Amino acid sequence: MATQEQQQPTKVFKILGVAEWQAWQDSGSFRGASIDLTDGYIHLSTAAQSKETFEKYFAGQTGLVVAEVDLDKVADPVRWEASRGGALFPHVYGGIPRTAVARVFEEVNGELFDRLLAEQS
Repeated sequence: MATQEQQQPTKVFKILGVAEWQAWQDSGSFRGASIDLTDGYIHLSTAAQSKETFEKYFAGQTGLVVAEVDLDKVADPVRWEASRGGALFPHVYGGIPRTAVARVFEEVNGELFDRLLAEQS
């Protein structure tokens, strides 16, 4: 089971390209996009952080999906570490099994992230 700090959400999000999502499905596990592999962990965001992540790193890109990841189904270590503005972000040190993906969203836009945030409120 994932280790995480108290009162952190167990459902978090990964924004990735369609080809990366297809590879995740095919292999059954996700080890990370190129930025994740460079940094040594898989970058994830909470519902509250996802819209800013999308706007900062994925603005104008097409062919994206958002995977909702259930951290309770991730066996590798999950660490909540300070990033933008000192906010704690979930980072997976290892891989995420396909079975940890609760939902996948193929229409990725700002409205999606507003809806995801509203669901967790």
